[in-house]
Amino acid sequence: MDEGIFQAYENEIQALEEEIRLLTEKYEDMQQESTFFSDEEILKAIKSLQGETQGETKGHESPSDLIAQLESLETDLSFLMEFTGFHFTSHSKKTVEKTQNRKVQKHRLSGKCHSLAFQLEFQLLEMQKDEKVSTVVSDLSIIMESREDSNVSKFVSRTEEHGDLLTFFRSLSTYAEWYEHRRHTFLHFK
Repeated sequence: MDEGIFQAYENEIQALEEEIRLLTEKYEDMQQESTFFSDEEILKAIKSLQGETQGETKGHESPSDLIAQLESLETDLSFLMEFTGFHFTSHSKKTVEKTQNRKVQKHRLSGKCHSLAFQLEFQLLEMQKDEKVSTVVSDLSIIMESREDSNVSKFVSRTEEHGDLLTFFRSLSTYAEWYEHRRHTFLHFK
């Protein structure tokens, strides 16, 4: 066989193997996204949508009402993002374990607070006892842009140890706001 033809076949085989690998990764990502909701949640959503479409035919909510509601929600979200300074760019949730009274989900969240980028990974344990639901954050991992300020890295380490997301978001919001003020001030003097 001619060496050129053999090399062309080898290149085609490698290209096909790469395409198979990429399609396999894409399929696995889609499978993870489909586990985003449990079967029960999917069935509830289907029943809810069926009820809504039947309600629309009866005249309960018109498409214009739904559009107005969506615009109102978008306005509220925009206001909250401007007010808090948080702009979330991605979020993924994967159910790790689910029983009747207990659910463990792994969350990945990334975004910016003013100009400071951050990424969070954590597990959320939800336990239900009677009518009460309690949640616990564990395995918190925070990744932030490297900054010279050692106090920020100490704060991030403490927050990861305690798993306190509320304190993290409150403190990050305040720090990022003042960081922006300092940055603008230093730019003014340059």
